[in-house]
Parts: sequence; C-alpha cells; structure tokens
Amino acid sequence: MKIILMDDVPSLGRRGEVRDVSDGYARNFLLPQKLALNATPANLKNLEQIKSRQDAAAAKLKAQAQSQAAAIEALHFTQVRPASDEGRLFGSVGKADLAAYLTEHGVDIERRRIALDEPIKSVGEFSVPVRLHAEVTAQLKVSVTRE
Repeated sequence: MKIILMDDVPSLGRRGEVRDVSDGYARNFLLPQKLALNATPANLKNLEQIKSRQDAAAAKLKAQAQSQAAAIEALHFTQVRPASDEGRLFGSVGKADLAAYLTEHGVDIERRRIALDEPIKSVGEFSVPVRLHAEVTAQLKVSVTRE
C-alpha cells in the first residue's frame, strides 16, 4: 500500500515522503495514529499543500516550546529539606516536585518531559533538562539546601 507520511516515522521516513508499506502496518498503525495518508491521486496532487500545512503547524509548536523554554530558564527552584551532616537528604527531590513547581509558576508540562534520570538525593546546585520539543530543551536551575 502506498502512503504519504504526515510526520517523521523512525525507520520509515520523513514527513511528506511517499512510501510503500504493508497493508496491515498502514491500516493498523499509521493511518489510525494519523502518521500517514493514503497515497490517492487526489492526495498526491495536494501533497505540497499538505506539506505546507504540516510545516506551519510544526513551526507553531516549536515557537510555543521556545516561549516555554524561556519561561522555564527564568525560574530557579529552591528546596529546603532535612539532610545529614554529609549532605545526603532524608528523602529526595523528584520529577513530581519539579512538575508541581512549574505548574505553580504557570508552565504546564507533563512529568515525563523532565529528564531527571534519578531523584536528587544530595544538597547542592543542579541543572535539570526539560525536553519541550524535539529541537528545544530548557534547563531548570534547582537548589537544594539543608534545613
């Protein structure tokens, strides 16, 4: 089955390309997820319009991500927690704490966008990456001090 990709699909192709895939893959995955369109003569004729519409939508999403990144980088998360004399926290600062702080300051993002591999368990200054878009990553400054 011939399809037109509406978004980048890993190991298949980039947006706007015409590909030949198996019927089941197109019917059960690509078309329901709106990752592709059937390559009918009408859709092939309107391929340039479809590409321009998709590019405009992608540019809008990237601009929103860049504005969110600027808002995140202007913030500084400070947390006071009980800790031992060596600087180890009794507990930790995790993604949920960071997501709640961002939401409280008007930046609504999903917790999974915060790229914190493991919770912060020590006193100090940290920079936590927040992936907002494939091409936009913001750095959130985090300070953890002892109570």
